[in-house]
Amino acid sequence: MEYVKPYKWKIVVTILIGIVKFAIPLLIPLILKYVIDDIINNKDLIVDDKITTLLWMMGGAFVIFLILRPPIEYYRQYLAQWVGNKILYDIRDKLFDHMQKLSLRYYSTTKTGEIISRVINDVEQTKNFVITGLMNIWLDLITIFIAIGIMLYMDVSLTLVSIILFPLFGFSIKYFYGRLRRLTRERSQALAEVQGHLHERVQGFPVTRSFALEDYEQKAFDKENSKFLNKALEHTNWNAKTFAVTNTITDIAPLLVITYSGYQVIIGNLSLGTMMAFFAYLERVYSPLRRLINSSTVLIQSIASIDRVFEFMNEKYDISDKPNAINAERVHGDISFDNVSFQYDDDSTVLKNINLDVNQGETIALVGMSGGGKSTLISLIPRFYDVTGGAIKVDGIDIRDFEARTLRNNIGMVLQDNILFGDTVAMNIRMGNPHASDEEVIEAAKAANAHDFIMELPQGYNTLVGERGVKLSGGQKQRVAIARVFLKNPPILIFDEATSALDLESEHMIQEAMEKLASDRTTFIVAHRLATITHADRIVVIENGEITEVGSHSELMESKGSYYDLYQVQHLDD
Repeated sequence: MEYVKPYKWKIVVTILIGIVKFAIPLLIPLILKYVIDDIINNKDLIVDDKITTLLWMMGGAFVIFLILRPPIEYYRQYLAQWVGNKILYDIRDKLFDHMQKLSLRYYSTTKTGEIISRVINDVEQTKNFVITGLMNIWLDLITIFIAIGIMLYMDVSLTLVSIILFPLFGFSIKYFYGRLRRLTRERSQALAEVQGHLHERVQGFPVTRSFALEDYEQKAFDKENSKFLNKALEHTNWNAKTFAVTNTITDIAPLLVITYSGYQVIIGNLSLGTMMAFFAYLERVYSPLRRLINSSTVLIQSIASIDRVFEFMNEKYDISDKPNAINAERVHGDISFDNVSFQYDDDSTVLKNINLDVNQGETIALVGMSGGGKSTLISLIPRFYDVTGGAIKVDGIDIRDFEARTLRNNIGMVLQDNILFGDTVAMNIRMGNPHASDEEVIEAAKAANAHDFIMELPQGYNTLVGERGVKLSGGQKQRVAIARVFLKNPPILIFDEATSALDLESEHMIQEAMEKLASDRTTFIVAHRLATITHADRIVVIENGEITEVGSHSELMESKGSYYDLYQVQHLDD
């Protein structure tokens, strides 16, 4: 309701317009009764008078239905859809903001397709809650009450016969719709799992092709698809039972009215016009009632989707700012790790008692065997995760005291697999500074040794790179990623395996760009290829989550410890 509140008056206006819209057709049974009893069966009027009266009566009715009703119908539909879509916009906007605040830990354990399903499919269903639950259901109920009021005015006993099955109808709704909500939620979850599986497999088609796994993957998809089918059929089965019972009740009620009203007309207690009008009003009561059944089904589905949307929206943030967090404007770049430890939720300790002081402008290389904790350590600096013990300080201030976003504004990262967005080269470089001019973008590309290859692309800087930069080579993607860090111009740099998957020529160009970028900045380099980090001011060897050696390349080679052994294994010694 927090998202409905800003539009409450538009909803009220929509309902009021809707009442007029639904009330106008309620005139038809009264017109029918008047035409039969007061015109056709009126023995006091001659034929000409009957025709004149009929024409005046129907002329007024045509004015109402042709001139008054169309704009009312238009504005009711338009306002209802406008409010529904605005609320959807607000919810998706809030969800995207929420998604950007969730930690990388959440995304590492949740399928992308499932998240997309909640933001697209489930949010779309919430529009039905607004239009159906907050508008149509009330309009149908008001229509029913108005119709019953007119019927009571015409004949009390016949009205009681008409609504005698209402309690049975209410009981059947209560019985069926409790389970329907659970089944709808399970069906939505199964659909989200299919979408998650599909999204993952679409990204992995090159692997499927290269290993000729088409048949295996088809069976895997069939398994997920069958799960959804079973949930969908279970939902359909219960839904069909619901409609069978409730529609039977609404079909029996008119038969009871025909029987009773026919008997009353035969014995002379009821006029034919009243009987016809009553039967017409009965349709005005049970048509909204049938719509209520459909609305209830839609409402149950939308509530199940709302459950899933707000379950996602209520996901807690691993990383959150303190109430009095400091704005990290432009930091100097001194970084210290004070007895830092870190472990994931599964209690596996990744880092233990890390102590390291890094001065502004110093280049620190982190080396060691895979799984030692190097990448985890550098991911703690921009607070992708928070330390579970000790503290990381920038310029003497615990990074948890900074606003996370302003802290990250001071950090530039180049990763092994840099993600480019499916837009132009220029836009991807501008991710470093969205307000940069074209000249600044070009200067950043030149500094990253990227300008020459960009100019050879079909549309130069306006060339679309495809999803995740698929149209560029690995080396080209890395240079674009470095260019956007040049554009950002941060005081702290992090290179995580930035050249490990490249050929020697690309590696050389990127190494040159990285060294130019690292000048006078505090820089962390994670690398497996030791030849790329021999220039570092200090090399830190991390093994099993602990620092085992620290020193320059020459110092570590002289000490003949773990670094020396790694260097020898790579056959890099003269």
